[in-house]
Amino acid sequence: MKTLPTLILLALICFLHHSSAGPVAIRLIHEEPCCPSFSRRIIPKPKVKHVAKTPRRCKTTAIVVTTVCGSKSCIDPNWRWAKKLLEEFKKLTANNRSPSAPFNVVKCEKQKRKHKSSVNLI
Repeated sequence: MKTLPTLILLALICFLHHSSAGPVAIRLIHEEPCCPSFSRRIIPKPKVKHVAKTPRRCKTTAIVVTTVCGSKSCIDPNWRWAKKLLEEFKKLTANNRSPSAPFNVVKCEKQKRKHKSSVNLI
């Protein structure tokens, strides 16, 4: 009599383990955020720490540029400057290398005055 409830419980545990969002949740943490809109603001390469496209799950496609200070900007993906920036960044960071010159050269110096971000991320 105790065998049936034990088998049901074991089957339920196996089902929950295989259907859990563990790997998906980890992947979502490392993916770039979605952008509600984008701008055409040029960010100097020495201040750029990371460049990537928004994930496919996002409604708006954009290029997300992260600065050495950690601020993120959504850039127009059809803009020639942004395409070249992404392409160059990908070449320099191939094989899991960290970005090198001309990227990620400047150290973060927080500005005394607060400036309003051009685009908020979701």
